[in-house]
Amino acid sequence: MTDMLKLMAAHGYVLTFCLLLAEAIGLPFPAAIALVAAGAAVAAHALWGPTVLLVALSALLVGDSVQFFLGRSMGWLLLGFLCRVSINPETCILRSAESFYKRGKITLVIAKFIPGVNTMAAPLAGSMKMRYWQFLRLDFAGALLYSTTYLLVGYVTRDFLKAVLHGFHAAGETMEAVVLAALLAYAIYRVVQYRKNRMYSVVPRIQVEELARRLAEDGDRVQIVDVRSHGYYDSGAARIKNSIRIEPNNLEEEIKNLSREKDIYLYCT
Repeated sequence: MTDMLKLMAAHGYVLTFCLLLAEAIGLPFPAAIALVAAGAAVAAHALWGPTVLLVALSALLVGDSVQFFLGRSMGWLLLGFLCRVSINPETCILRSAESFYKRGKITLVIAKFIPGVNTMAAPLAGSMKMRYWQFLRLDFAGALLYSTTYLLVGYVTRDFLKAVLHGFHAAGETMEAVVLAALLAYAIYRVVQYRKNRMYSVVPRIQVEELARRLAEDGDRVQIVDVRSHGYYDSGAARIKNSIRIEPNNLEEEIKNLSREKDIYLYCT
């Protein structure tokens, strides 16, 4: 803990900004840990609290704004890239979209506390064409809540963290073995999950011309379904003729509207 406080005292503001900015733009950096460490440094009078909070907010808002505008210009291409490290990219995207579906734009206030959603919320909001100033207000509230919470955790638990870290050093080789075992178990879990979900990596597709031909030849046995996600779908938007609309984040109920007697073709954004 002493070494960490020395590092924070020397480079605390820069470290806090860089780590939070990195996480905000989608890189796997421990922003929460950085905030807790900064809070402990504030308690030790190595850093000044208001400046740390200002630095944290600046980093998060800059990073989230970059993600927002990239999401607006690149849409699903960016979302798919951010989810590529996930076992199932479609699940990664839909989990974030589902949060917007259930909670609306207030998702931006709590997104940073939800693993996965924290990275996806800003670009998803951008791709949904949310107004930037509306996004900025909600994102500021979320960044303030997130930063304040973890800074306070570090400030209040400084002595506890010091004791825990001292215990880690005392445990020595035992702690190294536990960490290695945990990493090995996680690696095995990822491999098992990858093999389990490998069958979903390819989504069957049909060309527009082929579907048009099916409709012309046997239209009574074909059902076209509009599954554009919440935020992309406008109730007044045009749909393919004779298609029906279902909400993909509410499939348990919506799927009851689908006929078992027809071949079903889906289209999205």
